[in-house]
Amino acid sequence: MALGTLQNVGPLHGHEIRRIAEVTSVSSWGGVSVGALYRELRTMDEGGLVESVRTEQVGRRPARTVYRITSSGEGELRELREQAVTQVHHGTDPFGVALLFTRTSELPTLLELLERRREAVLTMRNDIESESRALREAGQIGPLDAAMFRRRVMQLDADLLWQDELDRTIAETVAAEQLAGEEFPTGGTTGPTAEVSP
Repeated sequence: MALGTLQNVGPLHGHEIRRIAEVTSVSSWGGVSVGALYRELRTMDEGGLVESVRTEQVGRRPARTVYRITSSGEGELRELREQAVTQVHHGTDPFGVALLFTRTSELPTLLELLERRREAVLTMRNDIESESRALREAGQIGPLDAAMFRRRVMQLDADLLWQDELDRTIAETVAAEQLAGEEFPTGGTTGPTAEVSP
């Protein structure tokens, strides 16, 4: 993020890079740790990926070092971009774990929780779409930025469709269990009364 920003915008100090990160909310959707930005800039400076251009001080504010990307930094950026684009990344999935280790007797409660989850996903989806629209109308983002916002909206739409299927699966499971008159295992349980330790 920092190298790409310096390449695209030109020399900046850390606070300016941080503001760009905050405006794009890259920490929430891109896994970028904005809190580590200043340390990373110093590390990249020591490694020759960026270089100090000058130091600026406005009023009583602390002095700020302005950095620019070096040719080595541009090479590193190309490699990082290639890795990020060509490799498929999967993170941890506590939601999946919770589903896998849920017993049939807990499914009615799970349905209530899933309805709360649906509302949260829908709110997030609508917020992202609204933010994207506002930034486009203000001329603050370009086509690639807009495409990334659209990608996230589409991911959340797919998540909502998947949850529709999950709700049907749970309803069918509960109905079958009621017909059979006994509980049967789902997900990672090993029997009707299996207990799963964390």
